[in-house]
Amino acid sequence: MLVFCVIACLVGASLQTENNLDVPNPTSVPDYFQTTYGPFAGATKAGEAPFLAQTNPVLHEPTYVPNAPLVTTLSISGQPRGGNIFALMGTLSPYRANPDGFGVDEYALPPGANITQIHMVHRHGARYPTSGSATAEWAQKLIDSRKNRTVFSGDLAFLNSWDYKLGEAELTARGRQELFDSGVLHFFNYGKLYNAASKIIARTTTMVRMLQSAENFLIGFFGPAWTSNATLEVIVESDGFNNSLAGNKMCENANNDNGATGDEAMDAWRAVYLRNATERFRRQISGSSNLNWTVEDTYNAQTMCSYETVALGYSSFCMLFTWEEWEGFAYMTDLKLYGNYGMGSPVGRSIGLGFVEELIARLERHFPDPPEDSIAFNRTLDEQTSTFPLNQSIYFDFSHDNEMFSMLTALGLTQFGQFLPATHPSPKRALVGSHIVPFAARFVIEVIHAPRPIRATRTRNGRTLDSVYEDRGGETTYVHLLVNQRTVPLGRSIAACGRRDDGWCELGTFIQAQRYNIEKANYEASCFGNYSLPAYGEIRDGAFPRNGTL
Repeated sequence: MLVFCVIACLVGASLQTENNLDVPNPTSVPDYFQTTYGPFAGATKAGEAPFLAQTNPVLHEPTYVPNAPLVTTLSISGQPRGGNIFALMGTLSPYRANPDGFGVDEYALPPGANITQIHMVHRHGARYPTSGSATAEWAQKLIDSRKNRTVFSGDLAFLNSWDYKLGEAELTARGRQELFDSGVLHFFNYGKLYNAASKIIARTTTMVRMLQSAENFLIGFFGPAWTSNATLEVIVESDGFNNSLAGNKMCENANNDNGATGDEAMDAWRAVYLRNATERFRRQISGSSNLNWTVEDTYNAQTMCSYETVALGYSSFCMLFTWEEWEGFAYMTDLKLYGNYGMGSPVGRSIGLGFVEELIARLERHFPDPPEDSIAFNRTLDEQTSTFPLNQSIYFDFSHDNEMFSMLTALGLTQFGQFLPATHPSPKRALVGSHIVPFAARFVIEVIHAPRPIRATRTRNGRTLDSVYEDRGGETTYVHLLVNQRTVPLGRSIAACGRRDDGWCELGTFIQAQRYNIEKANYEASCFGNYSLPAYGEIRDGAFPRNGTL
């Protein structure tokens, strides 16, 4: 396996922005601390500005647009009381804390216990469709069909004058707000941990939406002068570059789709849950055009609802679908996460492995030292304290939804690894994409120091015990994992952590479990082994089998 240096271009060379303007690159600042858009920023395009005060047909008070402006309270056919389709949009859902939790009680810190360190990984905020996505191509297909005299009627009549107004790959205003608000929230939660006597290093990648997300979060946390408090390390995100925040780029079988077993399941499920909607829409299309409306067209129309809402505030596409069809849409994301980035993929653990290796190093305050066949991070950066500090009390990293789910997979969270059938949603599944990696998702690992061991059971007969501490034992340190502000019970996946009421895990036990998880990833064989795409369901543990056979 080749290990590439992070340096994107020679020091002193100029960087190219998306506007093709030369931006000086100061020779005194290494490239990985440059926050101007460079050659690995990716293609972006600004979308049209929203005009919600004029275009929103839902508002009952025509002169009033609420300060949380997204129109997400639409009445959908079959919608249960209290239901909201924007909780069913999987990884395209606007951020909200997981409303249901992860099946464990949640407790305040016991007296005398202290949070001493946090490790946060944050997804970018709501964005426009990425470069090369099917969304823009589909929009152009519709517009071109009108030139060929296609006429839409019924629920689709708005398409006769509809125009595509979305940009490309960068954050929407909603996305910027999500990250700013999150920065403010994390300051209230953890601001005391910051040591004002020194600057921290936060990490993101070169993609524009990743830079925008990190900067908006840091403004929320520290204020407009955040550069006095933090230095942003910008790691190249591109094929062939080692980057633990974008582990798919350094994993060959993730890049060539040999790990994407979920695609097969998604295709099968899409044909099932959108069959009726596709027939419904076909009856509303006429004219001399040879437009052949397919299930894929229906799926693109459904996807457009979320993209337009987070960009423009309202979308006419949202009400085209029933509640049951939105439930089907949510399940599409779950199949993708499970089959392409989770326990159903041979590279599910490997994509997120670099983060686990770095997490152990940070917890133990040394540079990462995994086995030679499991190096899933950038060695150039991770072997010097200027780019991989070991003494911070707060660590902020910014990544993507799929990669973050793989990080949770690499941490061995088998509770999200239940097999998902491609024929119908599993009703009691723990893997719900909108609960785990919506826009602006975040997970936080708290390190908690306690003066004595904390009882595994904090209540008896429904009442909290007078003392949650054991009678014997010395100082003990715990790990507490929160995903979107809700506790994930580590003992449900890591048996050694025990079945604790609070879902915590003793630090040493947690670290030892992660060392086993590094081995379970079978990194070299999973990422670089010569194998073909396994059938959906053949992989159940997030890695290519060590015996080399499926």
